[in-house]
Amino acid sequence: MSSPARPRRGRPGHDQADILRCAIDLFNRQGYDGTSVGDIAAELGVVKSAIYHHVPSKEHLLAAALDEALEQLTATVEAASVSPGSAYDRLRTVVHDSVLILTEHLPAVTLLLRVRGNSPVEQEALRRRRSLDEQLAGLYAQAAAEGAVRDDIDPVVASRLLFGMVNSLVEWYRPGGPTDPQTLADDVVRTAFDGLTA
Repeated sequence: MSSPARPRRGRPGHDQADILRCAIDLFNRQGYDGTSVGDIAAELGVVKSAIYHHVPSKEHLLAAALDEALEQLTATVEAASVSPGSAYDRLRTVVHDSVLILTEHLPAVTLLLRVRGNSPVEQEALRRRRSLDEQLAGLYAQAAAEGAVRDDIDPVVASRLLFGMVNSLVEWYRPGGPTDPQTLADDVVRTAFDGLTA
């Protein structure tokens, strides 16, 4: 009979997902430029080499964080562009689902909204955001052509206002608060498309 395995000593290991969550938190608190790989390691209670075992660089973590924020939103907008049904219904669905994506990925979206294009990774994220604005503007223009929304508002302005309303949630929405994500998404859609008038 073999002897039982000896218990592991020291801290349990961290996987790439743990490192990414920690990096996003620190990037949001300290800024990307103000955060080092050493800071991430210290926060996790490991040595720097443990971080580099999972990821090649801090920039790689930033790219992964921005991808997390953008991938589902991009898929949602692109699906709405080719889905059947009225442009108006598809536009409402994009706004609704954007709220759910934001609430599910709040730290990563918060980081996305803070990037200013200081590196190639940030510039690519901004390019992707502009592309989403353009696609949403196209959807708005189609809904206006249907007569479902106002045609006296520039579709680009309308797109930015709609995404701006959704993005403003990062300033005050907190998971576990009094409003659940589904209700919040419904309220944003009603406010954006139906207004506040009783």
